[in-house]
Amino acid sequence: MITRLRSLTPLWTVIVPVLAVVLLVFTWGRGLPGAVVALVTVVLAGSVLAAVHHAEVIAHRVGEPFGSLVLAIAVTVIEVALIVTLMADGGDKSATLARDTVFAAVMITCNGVVGLCLLVASLRHGTAVFNPEGTGAALATVATLATLSLVLPTFTTSKPGPQFSTVQLTFAALSSLILYGLFVATQTVRHRDYFLPITRQGEVITADDHARPPSARTAWISLGLLGLALIGVVGLAKSVSPTIESGVKAAGLNQAVVGVIIALLVLLPETIAAMRSARRDRVQTSLNLALGSAMASIGLTIPAVALASVWLSGPLVLGLGSTHMLLLLLTVVVSSLTVVPGRATPLQGGVHLVIFAAYLELAINP
Repeated sequence: MITRLRSLTPLWTVIVPVLAVVLLVFTWGRGLPGAVVALVTVVLAGSVLAAVHHAEVIAHRVGEPFGSLVLAIAVTVIEVALIVTLMADGGDKSATLARDTVFAAVMITCNGVVGLCLLVASLRHGTAVFNPEGTGAALATVATLATLSLVLPTFTTSKPGPQFSTVQLTFAALSSLILYGLFVATQTVRHRDYFLPITRQGEVITADDHARPPSARTAWISLGLLGLALIGVVGLAKSVSPTIESGVKAAGLNQAVVGVIIALLVLLPETIAAMRSARRDRVQTSLNLALGSAMASIGLTIPAVALASVWLSGPLVLGLGSTHMLLLLLTVVVSSLTVVPGRATPLQGGVHLVIFAAYLELAINP
């Protein structure tokens, strides 16, 4: 019996979430020495990996495209919680944290993850094939959400600086929720087949044959452990956030790098999941994960920080600068050209990765 449980759920994915919660109880609200910060960081990273593992178990139980949705929402819950907790302690210096983290998530997913997956799949299988209808719908939603939430604040005049007024912020938050809800309904109900992986002949793959789905009992256990892992991630991240911010400041880096670090941290496990799907020639699943995360990052983070701004004292700066707007425009144009044919070569993957590298270089040297 023990052997069977271990085969379904690796032992470390059970121990780490519990350890994270225990460690959180002993470190909450206290100044931490360097050795403890190192331990907390290791457990934090393990909790993120454990959270996504359990999300994958649940995803495999419910099938695609519900599985990608579970992963995207799980990762976004981590991101939103990290942003809000850091903003609560940061004051004016964290005014741009939500913008920087959301934009980082968009660039990481739409260029880094998409580029890696297209490159891996095309090198391994000749070309990467996917459904342009579903991927195009996801890309259009991401582009609209990003423009409404991150570009428009730069050009509005109701409030000084690249900020929304209260009415504008409320509109952006409600629009984000509505668009995200419409996309989820389209992905899971009305046009579910648009988001399923396809064969090289264009036939939809309705069943995932790489492993037998876990039992309902195993899925429920993973759901509970996923909750513990998320609690541990949020709490421990709050404990080490002063160290992250002081390290970025000591290195003389731009404050936006904090947002990049947060996004990289929470999206790394999902990147691994997307790469696994690409290696198995399930590129549509990889794109569902990447674009779904970008969409959830905007569609759920903006409403969350809008609500949090009611009690947060500092300003909320959402508008992008001219350099980042150009990168966003380039990303949308290149992604559209990638999606339209429904197949990609290593060239398309390389183009996305170069855009991502340019974003990282400009984040370090603006």
